[in-house]
Amino acid sequence: MQYKLFGKSGLRVSELCLGTMGFGTDWNWGADKEASKAVFDLFANAGGNFIDTANLYTDGTSERFLGDFIAADRDHFVIATKYSLKDRNGDPNFAGNQRKNMMRSVNESLRRLQTDYIDLLWVHAWDALTPTEEIMRGLDDLVSSGKVHYIGISDTPAWVVSQANTLAHFRGWAQFVGLQVEYSLIQRTVEPEMFPMAQAYGMTVTPWAPLAGGALTGKYLKGDTGRLKETSVRLGERAVNITKKVVEIADRMGVSAAQLAVNWTRQHEGSSVIPIVGATKPHQMEDVLGCVNFVIPAAEMAELNAISAIDLPFPQRFLEENGVKDVLFAQTLDQIQQPANKMARLVF
Repeated sequence: MQYKLFGKSGLRVSELCLGTMGFGTDWNWGADKEASKAVFDLFANAGGNFIDTANLYTDGTSERFLGDFIAADRDHFVIATKYSLKDRNGDPNFAGNQRKNMMRSVNESLRRLQTDYIDLLWVHAWDALTPTEEIMRGLDDLVSSGKVHYIGISDTPAWVVSQANTLAHFRGWAQFVGLQVEYSLIQRTVEPEMFPMAQAYGMTVTPWAPLAGGALTGKYLKGDTGRLKETSVRLGERAVNITKKVVEIADRMGVSAAQLAVNWTRQHEGSSVIPIVGATKPHQMEDVLGCVNFVIPAAEMAELNAISAIDLPFPQRFLEENGVKDVLFAQTLDQIQQPANKMARLVF
C-alpha cells in the first residue's frame, strides 16, 4: 500500500480507504464482529490506515466495532466519521447540519469510537436549511478545540462546497480538504462539476460505491440482484453493458472485475482520488486489495471510458461546440499551451 497526502493538507492516508457501513448486522445484512475484524485486519495488514464510518452506520455499531479494533494503536489510524444523518426519529435536532446536532453527534461518535479526537469529520449530506456560515463556524470550533483535525463534505452540490470553502478562506476558518461522492463507471455524472471544483480547491475525492453496489463485479449478470431493486440504474441496460465490458477486460488482463472497476476510479487523470472499498466477507477484501498491484493500460482505459461515457450538461456541452471554441479562442486554441490536466478548465 502506498500513501497520499489528503487534499491540500499534510495528512498521510493509504491509497485505499476502508468503508465500514457493513460492520454490524443491525440492518439485517452486513458482517458480525468476528467477520468485521477479519476484514479490518486484512486491510490494516496490507498497510491501510484510512478508515471511513458514520454515526448512522448500523445504528452506531460500526463506530463501536471500530473503537474496539483501533484501541491498541489509535494514533496509527486515520479515522473518518460523519454527522448530519439521524440518531433518533421524531426529533428535528437529532439530524441535520446545524450546530446543535453537529456538537451532539460528534460527542456521541467520540464516545463510541473510544477516542479523544476524530481525524476527519465529514458533513454527510447538505440539508438545504442550515446557513453555510453556521456550518463552517461550528466545524472550525471543533478543529480549534482539538476534537476534529480535518474536515470534508459529502453529497452536496458543487456551488455549496465552493461557497463554504471561499467563506472559510476569508474568515480564516478550517476548509474542506476532502469531497465524498458516489462515483463509478456506472455513475459518472459528478465529473463535469464536482471533480473540477474539487481540484480547484485542492480537495481529495473519495468515491463511495466504486463498484456500484456490487454491480460492477459482474455478480448480477446472472439475474440475482441481491438487495438492489429491479428499477435500479445499476441494473439497467447501460449498467449491464458497462459491466459486461468490465468483465471482458478484466478477463483479458487476468485480474478481477472488482479490481478493474476500483482502479478505473483511482486513475482519474489529474485528480486526487482515493476510493472507499467495503466488504462484509474477508475474501471480498482480499480480492479488492489486489487492485494496488497493477495499472490499467491506456487502451483499456479508453475502452472503459467509451462504454461509460455520459452526455455533458450545459454549459460544458455548449462550451465543447466547435463554433463556440472558434469565437472564444479566435481560432488559436491549438496554439495555446493548455494545463496538463484539462479537467481544470473543462474538457476542451
